[in-house]
Amino acid sequence: MRIGGLQKLTLLDFPGRVASTVFLCGCNLRCPFCHNASLILPERFPEGVEEKELLDFLQKRAGVLDGVCITGGEPLLYEEALGLMEKIKGLGYLVKLDTNGFFPKRLRLAVEKGLVDYVAMDYKHTQEGYPKVTGLQKVDMDAVNESIDFLLKGNCDYELRTTVVKPLHTVQDLEQMAKRLQGAKRYFLQQFVASDDVIQAGFEAYSPQEMQEMLTIVKQYVPAAQLRGV
Repeated sequence: MRIGGLQKLTLLDFPGRVASTVFLCGCNLRCPFCHNASLILPERFPEGVEEKELLDFLQKRAGVLDGVCITGGEPLLYEEALGLMEKIKGLGYLVKLDTNGFFPKRLRLAVEKGLVDYVAMDYKHTQEGYPKVTGLQKVDMDAVNESIDFLLKGNCDYELRTTVVKPLHTVQDLEQMAKRLQGAKRYFLQQFVASDDVIQAGFEAYSPQEMQEMLTIVKQYVPAAQLRGV
């Protein structure tokens, strides 16, 4: 497990918290629109941060910061990530975990052991659409669905989110996805943001008006749905 970077202060990543964000390198997916290619592709991995350096920083900032976001890449790619979360919790912090949902057993374990306080899971597409948005020929949708069902049961505080990308997502796709998430406490449609660190160029964002039209359809099934980044 490599810690690829540390954002020392964020007011956005952890809802309602003053936090730091820890970036872990590596991911099991190759989403072409991913804007963190340097954290995904091994040949682009940054030199990174030592765990001791991270924990020393957090220890010094205890009482000033109240949360830590663990993101990636995909944090649950590594069993060691749970140990890191345990150490961060031991310093008195709340922990938010970002995950793609492909590691339901580790997700469940992290929640059951009290290592996370908030989970943000990416729900990327319909079952049929997952291969094209993940860069995989074969997708373990059983794992994704297990993670969704676990969160929907309210085992911990959570949000589900979809980065909406032109031309990968259509209104029909989002309607089908919303039907799957009926009863969700929080669901965000996130506007795609282009980046110099994207895995594959050529994707675009839908306009604010188009995003609003998509949200209107989604809210028929998930009334709590909201837009983000628009």
